Amino acid sequence: MEFRVEAGRPDRLTLLRAAALLRGGGIVAYPTDTLYGLAANPASAAAMAQLYRIKGRPVDAPIPLIASGIGQIEAAGGVMSQASRRLAAAFWPGPLTLVIPAWPQLDPAVHAGRGTVAIRVPDHQVARLLADACGWPITSTSANKSGEPAPMEPADVRTALSGELDGLIDAGPSPGGAPSTIVDASGGVPRLVRAGAVPWDRVLKCLP
Repeated sequence: MEFRVEAGRPDRLTLLRAAALLRGGGIVAYPTDTLYGLAANPASAAAMAQLYRIKGRPVDAPIPLIASGIGQIEAAGGVMSQASRRLAAAFWPGPLTLVIPAWPQLDPAVHAGRGTVAIRVPDHQVARLLADACGWPITSTSANKSGEPAPMEPADVRTALSGELDGLIDAGPSPGGAPSTIVDASGGVPRLVRAGAVPWDRVLKCLP
């Protein structure tokens, strides 16, 4: 099923229809501020198994999440350190991913048994409103087979995953660009996990 929306002014009722697929255990492709991603319910073992199958992703590779905001993360059970909250206030919505403790409701496949999860609030209205329509954070792995080029266009998603998805939200091309910077600020000392769009020195300047 395909849903067409405007990137800057997405229709909420359309996104609620896509969210209903996710609540039923489906997998839906959607645009983010970098690439097209795959949304699934991270609390559903069946949905996560389907997501790994579609991508052909190794089960020891964790899946990142996105949320509509800090409030949604905390409502779901996520706990953010003072440093994480400071960084979120400075860079969200945007290309900074934070590593926080995984909350109990998450299916263990999301974090591959590591006990932590990578999450961010993207600078794309469709992605944020989709998470909001679901009522909980959603997965955000790229909409492609593992090892294949990550798609920026809905047509590329159709080609890569034809017949394997329950839904595709077509909002035109995604902006592309550098991947998000991943930072673990859950402990006393922030740690750079992956360099990306936000320079490390800018991250450090936001922390005491």
